[in-house]
Amino acid sequence: MTPLQVTSEIGQLASVILHRPSNELENLTPNLMEKLLFDEIPYLKEAISEHDYFAQTLKKKGVEVLYLQDLIVQSISQRKVRNNLINDFLNEAKIYDDRMKDSLLEYFDSQDDGMLIRKMMSGIRKNELPNISFKSLSYLVNENYPFILDPMPNLYFTRDPAATIGSGITLNRMRTSTRNRETLFIKYIIENHPRFKNYDIPILYNRNEKTSLEGGDILILNKHVLAIGISERTHAQSIETLSRNIFNSKQSFQTILAFNIPKKRAFMHLDTVFTMIDYNVFTIHHEIEGPLTVYSITKEDDNNINIIEENATLEDILKKYLGLSDIKLIRCAGGDKIDGPREQWNDGSNTLAIAPGEVIVYSRNYVTNRILNENGIKTHVIHSSELSRGRGGPRCMSMPIIREDI
Repeated sequence: MTPLQVTSEIGQLASVILHRPSNELENLTPNLMEKLLFDEIPYLKEAISEHDYFAQTLKKKGVEVLYLQDLIVQSISQRKVRNNLINDFLNEAKIYDDRMKDSLLEYFDSQDDGMLIRKMMSGIRKNELPNISFKSLSYLVNENYPFILDPMPNLYFTRDPAATIGSGITLNRMRTSTRNRETLFIKYIIENHPRFKNYDIPILYNRNEKTSLEGGDILILNKHVLAIGISERTHAQSIETLSRNIFNSKQSFQTILAFNIPKKRAFMHLDTVFTMIDYNVFTIHHEIEGPLTVYSITKEDDNNINIIEENATLEDILKKYLGLSDIKLIRCAGGDKIDGPREQWNDGSNTLAIAPGEVIVYSRNYVTNRILNENGIKTHVIHSSELSRGRGGPRCMSMPIIREDI
């Protein structure tokens, strides 16, 4: 038995980690959107309603839904663990002034575990600590900045801070400091939660690495093959490091296919332009097909890795490494020059498979959804007006930890 087991993108989904949006979205302002990686400000009440519908859709299919906030609260029941998390969190948030750190420690000490985690996630406004009797140079220079601790509005995209690969996990180094605090929660859950702490879980990538890796770029095509995007958020060196770690572990994976996709916000992760939805069926955004280069990475006998640029079509590369005679690529909105980019921007290609040929999709991508249905794919359509404002779809909002093997 293992608490983590994911060897495909399409095996029956059994257990998943979600984060229900909360007050961190209320702390977004127009001036902070670029820094906090948002293009628009979601309306929290509707975002919660949409997310609850998403969770309920999963539960109706028999999926165990675990909430990030609950897991981390349950992980810090011991005082020492709680204190260690607070210190790590303040260091990650770059609170270097000892007097400010002491004020925050005193503030956190007055909160119960649940409120502590909520405040970490939502951020702390300066007017929540009104009795600061000192003002450092740094404080004075940034006196008009409204936060002592920035909010974490990207938390509902649980796919990115960590990824289950086989029976192991990556604790990712995020591309931006805005999101790097998120991985601390997963680290403390894996190390301290009763569900995980008594297992020797392989850490396949660690958050203290020098180059970035994000979970939206990692796709598990089968128990032998991974696809990983070289993207705006994931560095090529990270893929080499992860490949060596996987090959030196007891995982079953033998080949990593590195997809070199355009480095632009619209295509921030591989799963925003390419997802697997059945044994031989994939969604894809047509705009990556022309510039796409794929590299295969395999292990050599002398403990080194072998990297080859694949000179073939994507279909032929997938046939070769997945051992399939036929591949079907379903293009976002059918590859239409207007509908395709519009629906890809709203995550038309970002589907979450809950079983072979059965996916969760956003309602707003109606052209793509119709084409999926016409190709025999069963779609569970969820509301998406507010959730989509964060530039992430159903796959982005979910971290599978157990899927049935196929």
